[in-house]
Amino acid sequence: MDNFSQTAWFACVVPKRHARRSVTRNLIKRQIRATSVHVVAEAEGLFPAGAYVMRLNRPFTAQEFPSAASDALNVRVREELLALLRRVACRARP
Repeated sequence: MDNFSQTAWFACVVPKRHARRSVTRNLIKRQIRATSVHVVAEAEGLFPAGAYVMRLNRPFTAQEFPSAASDALNVRVREELLALLRRVACRARP
């Protein structure tokens, strides 16, 4: 039996038009990976098995977050991801 049919898999897409700097895109991707692992562990099997693709659909502008390594950007990305993943976990509950 393969692992894919028993676990939740996450992928991320961060378009250049929404995060112009590669540093910002990489930070967002790292946050997606870390947050998804944290939430799946916290939800303990509440995510249905399968593949999930998270795609950034709103821009993170350089005017709003001048530094790609800023704490404000980290916090905002993490909060939005946690809210999204918890919403998905709540929908998956029987």
